[in-house]
Amino acid sequence: MLTSICGINWGDEGKGRMVDLLSRDFDVVCRYQGGNNAGHTVINERGRFILNLLPSGILREDVVNVMGPGMVIDLKHLCGEIEKLREGGIKISPANLKISDKAIITMPYNVLQDIMEEDRLTKATGKPYGSTRRGIAPVYADKYMKKAFRMGELLNTELLYKRLPDIIAWKNMTIKAYGFEPVKVEEMVEYFETYGKPLAEYVTDTGIYLNEANKNGKNIMFEAQLGALRDIDYGIVPYTSSSSTIAAYAPIGAGVPNLKLTNSIGIMKAYSSCVGAGPFTCEYFDEKAEKLRGLGGEYGAATGRPRRVGPFDVVASRYGIRCQGADEIALTKLDVLSEYEEIEICTHYTLDGKIIDEFPFTDVLDECKPVFEKVKGWNCDISKCRTVKDLPKEAYDYIKLLEKLCNCKIKYVSVGAERDAYIKMY
Repeated sequence: MLTSICGINWGDEGKGRMVDLLSRDFDVVCRYQGGNNAGHTVINERGRFILNLLPSGILREDVVNVMGPGMVIDLKHLCGEIEKLREGGIKISPANLKISDKAIITMPYNVLQDIMEEDRLTKATGKPYGSTRRGIAPVYADKYMKKAFRMGELLNTELLYKRLPDIIAWKNMTIKAYGFEPVKVEEMVEYFETYGKPLAEYVTDTGIYLNEANKNGKNIMFEAQLGALRDIDYGIVPYTSSSSTIAAYAPIGAGVPNLKLTNSIGIMKAYSSCVGAGPFTCEYFDEKAEKLRGLGGEYGAATGRPRRVGPFDVVASRYGIRCQGADEIALTKLDVLSEYEEIEICTHYTLDGKIIDEFPFTDVLDECKPVFEKVKGWNCDISKCRTVKDLPKEAYDYIKLLEKLCNCKIKYVSVGAERDAYIKMY
């Protein structure tokens, strides 16, 4: 079985929480795109963990975790993440962590580039892209310029260091143009020596490993970062990530483009949240936003930034479900809505005075207005519910309404952050 766990909306849907839960049925969990620009928060019997680069299956001792060639890896950040998990009692070795030799290395100068450009945009236009300032766009640009370094090069540093001066000279042309001091080759050698060497033992051809695992009947889960609306092709460009967050890309980004997915599980919240800039049609403001943000603890796991929030967005969710080819849905954070006597749902948009049901091109999203409908809330604690029968009628009705409006069955419902705080609907 080859299953993709993917975000339906703007990211931050609770994928890490669901991967941690569902990984009990899988032998391998594989991250296939992105870097340390987003975080998955997982709470289980061992404690609370924030994962930016490592697959969420790393918290299960019997699961092998793969970081695929579609990823961009900040060596220093990954070393720190591994160390923090080890301090929390998590065992990590080449037996349960395999890093693709084709994955791209995020360099310190990529982070610098990201910061420089965000600062320039802020000063020049007042409209930055809302980047996490972790070098993601610059390093993906280097990849497609064929001027990036790959994890496999850590296994032959003699050749790596021969390439380094020419790349640094090219990169410094950009850095100096921003008015910053040029990067020194010696500094980058030190970066590889300090943070690259400890990771070399994990580097392998993940394509060979995953094909062999599939041939032997292993269940493989592909874990996405962010959501459909942050995809570089199908998202709200330019307020997106720089990689493909779409489930169809999972086998490619994992290193097994020859394999096909068995199913796609889409993750979406019982309301909407969004980190960063860009159009967000259903957004709440002022007191309404503060209340929902506070109840949901809506602050970025990677950056700590307050998330923008709003009611469930049917238009955006239907589009995300289509982009992800979702066969079923896991609905998260239903318990957050428990204090509401009435709950709003964004069922349509209006554009130029006309009702629209299809998610439009990014350029006109700022002109769209939400159309809200209200439904009765349950106004009681549901965090202890573990079966469908335990749910208040209003909570059950809310789930079934979202299922109907989005035309995709909701199989799992999260009613808390803990591993066992969920309901299986079917």
